[in-house]
Amino acid sequence: MIYKLKFHFAALCCSIPLLGAAQEKQPAEYVNPFIGATTSTKIAASAHGGGKTFPGATTPFGLTQLSPNTITGGDNGSGYSYEHKSIEGFAFTQMSGIGWYGDLGNFLVMPTTGPLKTNSGKEENGIKGYRSYYDKSTEQAKAGYYSVKLTDYNIRAEMTASPHGGIMRFTFPANKQSRIQIDLARRVGGTSTEQYVKVVNDHAITGWMKCDPSGGGWGNGDGKPNYTVYFYAEFSKPLKNYGIWEVAIAPNANRKREAIESTDFQSLTAHANILTGCNEKQGKHLGFYTTFNTSEGEPVLLKAGISFVSMEGARKNLQQEITDWDFNAIADRSTQMWNDALGKIKISGGTAEQKVIFYTALYHSMIDPRSFTDVDGNYPGGDGNIHHTSKFTKRTIFSGWDVFRSQMPLQTIINPRVVNDMINSLVELAEENKTKYLERWEFLNAYSGCMIGNPAVVVLADAYMKGIRDYDVAKAYEFAGNTMQRLGNGQLGYTPGDISSTLENAYDNWCLAQLAQDLGKQEDYKKLISQSKDYNNVFDTSVGWFRPKDAKGNWSAWPTAGRLEQSYGCVESNPYQQGWFVPHDIEGLTALLGGNDKALADLENFFEKTPDSMLWNNYYNHANEPVHHVPFMFNAMGRPWLTQKWARTICEKAYHNSAEKGLVGNEDVGQMSAWYVLAAIGIHPLCPGDNRYQICTPLFDTITIQLDSKYASGKKFIIKTINNAPENKYIKSAKLNGKTYEKSWLDHNVLRNGGTLELTLSPEPNRNWGSK
Repeated sequence: MIYKLKFHFAALCCSIPLLGAAQEKQPAEYVNPFIGATTSTKIAASAHGGGKTFPGATTPFGLTQLSPNTITGGDNGSGYSYEHKSIEGFAFTQMSGIGWYGDLGNFLVMPTTGPLKTNSGKEENGIKGYRSYYDKSTEQAKAGYYSVKLTDYNIRAEMTASPHGGIMRFTFPANKQSRIQIDLARRVGGTSTEQYVKVVNDHAITGWMKCDPSGGGWGNGDGKPNYTVYFYAEFSKPLKNYGIWEVAIAPNANRKREAIESTDFQSLTAHANILTGCNEKQGKHLGFYTTFNTSEGEPVLLKAGISFVSMEGARKNLQQEITDWDFNAIADRSTQMWNDALGKIKISGGTAEQKVIFYTALYHSMIDPRSFTDVDGNYPGGDGNIHHTSKFTKRTIFSGWDVFRSQMPLQTIINPRVVNDMINSLVELAEENKTKYLERWEFLNAYSGCMIGNPAVVVLADAYMKGIRDYDVAKAYEFAGNTMQRLGNGQLGYTPGDISSTLENAYDNWCLAQLAQDLGKQEDYKKLISQSKDYNNVFDTSVGWFRPKDAKGNWSAWPTAGRLEQSYGCVESNPYQQGWFVPHDIEGLTALLGGNDKALADLENFFEKTPDSMLWNNYYNHANEPVHHVPFMFNAMGRPWLTQKWARTICEKAYHNSAEKGLVGNEDVGQMSAWYVLAAIGIHPLCPGDNRYQICTPLFDTITIQLDSKYASGKKFIIKTINNAPENKYIKSAKLNGKTYEKSWLDHNVLRNGGTLELTLSPEPNRNWGSK
């Protein structure tokens, strides 16, 4: 997150400083990685917690993330929360914006001084360990760089990333017991269950950490995590006084989240066996340390390559990407990677605050799906074997239920190759593991089964309809069909007791129908289109809304709170929120609701009762995904000025340049941020799988989108606003390539051909524009 050390840009406290426009800034200079970096349930006013982003260093869609970790256990998936006062170490892998206890946080490095401590310690009850308090005023973060002062040890820690590795620089005080120690067992939400480490020479170590469900992690093991992290690490100071610590783990010990959170676990790990000078060890709970003398202000560096394939893969990753000890040069390269990636959307106009929020959102939208492939093209297959390809980059962490709505559609515009990679990855995984269906929430090859619906089918259809087709289309279609047969609404035409699944599966069927029709599979198309009407089967005319029913067709008892009852047949929502999810058939939905005018009145009520804070609530709940398409329904219902009004309102009230209040809900692997990016540039899908983007009011004077020549005939698409001002939130008129444009939507094919959309703005709505 820095160009060179002399150009430190501090994100002090919780927001980035807003400097004057003396010279044009590069996109990466606007990024504030602290935005959303809290897991606090109190701040979020919800059990789901805050944005859960991490502030550390990474590269666009990179395999590694070097970041501070302030907590192990609880529902703290990023491993970090801004309000915590101490740091237990700096890991080389992290997840972004997720709940379900999280995972990764592997290869935890901590610089220390004094006697060796082998337990992490706990901030909340004062248990001492190797963790350290830190000076908040020294904590800095930028795209590709992080730094902080550890006050217990008087050590400054800095880190930057390469796509498959990273380098850390620790500036020590004068001390005869300075140290770098690595907790090989540490893991967010649990523990690694087995580790191996070997001293290669007087400057390097290699090894691995095995993480499986018995050690908790993703879903506390319910997400079926099963991966091995391989490392190859080098130290700038020779290994002279080094060793391994080993904790005695009982054969039948509980290794899951609840066990590692306990004070007993702290006591156990504090009394590890110290194996001085040990060169090689395999065990259930290991750590490595190297101790040395340092003079005042002496920097000691550690660099490492990470792989999910092999130790040799980790070595190759490091040696190709970080060839020397020039920390500043690696930081420069990381920053340049982010400038190139963020520069795919260039903006002018708007406030400095809006630019910080925008480029940070774009940054957060390009962390996942991350590379799962080593520099030599090798990747871990779903069959447990090593595979190799030069045709695509194997990718992982597909948070399907979240990202099909905004994050993946955004990437179809600016990073279509990433979308193509993800589809290839999902299809090949289904072939390798012999399931032959597409997973809804894939984590490091695991079919975690998290959430509902069949979002991979949506992503496939959306990409295919946009001309992104560099994968085995026949196999992808076959597996998508298998997915719907296995996980759809079945013969009943609804999912018993579940409004959310019924509606999402109906939409998924519609998406697959689009693919079937284009492939000339008419019988499949007819069947799928019929199944896309399944939402009708859970609409109860006696209450005028959607209602769950059992397998025998009996309606569930209607609650006292009615459609505002959270979790009544719904996943992370209530029926009022979930019931708007019929994006593929707005006319059919409005007919059920008593006609367009009645539906519009209800939809306006839905927004008008939303609290100004936009925090978790029973109406338009931007803190969670089920409603993210709803503001754009007004366009399809003939009231585009209301889409303009509410999209702008959400941008202003739900997103801030703040760590603790930056996001109103979980970042969810880029979804929350991608929503903002698309709404801020004035185009957002209502129904992925349909090539139309709904037009809303942009925040900026000019938006220039760089197009990928492999998937687009044009070089760039420009969106311009005339009379842009905070009060001018409505569209008065529009021109497309110089000609009057009266539609409230823009086709993807028009966008990828290049051109200019010009929007004239006004403080008052034009009820004629785009309403037909």
